[in-house]
Amino acid sequence: MPNKPASENEPHGTASFGFRTVAEDERQGLVNAVFSSVATRYDLMNDLMSGGLHRLWKAEFITMIGAPRDDRPFRLLDVAGGTGDIAIRYAERSGPNATAVLADISPEMLEEGRAKVAARGLDARITLTQGNAEALPFPDRAFDAYTIAFGIRNVTHIDAALREAHRVLRIGGRFLCLEFSECRVPLLDRLYDFHSFEVIPRLGELTAGSADPYRYLVESIRRFPNQDAFAAMIREAGFERVSVRNLTGGIAAIHSGWKL
Repeated sequence: MPNKPASENEPHGTASFGFRTVAEDERQGLVNAVFSSVATRYDLMNDLMSGGLHRLWKAEFITMIGAPRDDRPFRLLDVAGGTGDIAIRYAERSGPNATAVLADISPEMLEEGRAKVAARGLDARITLTQGNAEALPFPDRAFDAYTIAFGIRNVTHIDAALREAHRVLRIGGRFLCLEFSECRVPLLDRLYDFHSFEVIPRLGELTAGSADPYRYLVESIRRFPNQDAFAAMIREAGFERVSVRNLTGGIAAIHSGWKL
């Protein structure tokens, strides 16, 4: 099933919430409710949705950040950072003066992330703050890198989030986005659709007691712009040297752009 961008055929003042059309000003609240309900099982959810492949994808993603392993300072902003998976992996693989700010709109997700950061003794290097990707509470040119993993498709106005990413990066800073995308391998795409629409909701019901949040998350993937369309949006936000790296046949993709 090819990805159909959420902007296509949406009446003015509305937005997509999975395959539903809702009032634009209601969407964020609906998304927040999804993550409030799955926060304690979010890491398990990623395993269910990716078959565990997200762990390999994230390892490659962290490598692309390019944070120094020596004592040089480096500041990362991880948006929609949720339970801290990216920020923690980054801190554990970089030097002692590499720090991160984890921003997420969901207090429930931040609570999970805060507990994980503390358990790993990384409180001094990872700061957690509540914030909306569309209006970040940070000054211009404050960060060396901006990451967002499996979060941008949940943003109502993706173009606004991309402009904010550009604003808070220093000159020479890098934008990196890891997100589910459009599978481009014949036969694998059919297996992926079956897993997405038949298996994941059932697993969600068994493990979390409800299929609805998982159904939304699967549908949101299909409404997200495909690799080429999203790359064009990143360029439109002002980034240069935009590139795409497909993972597992395009089931996920890493988009990269530079503020030059």
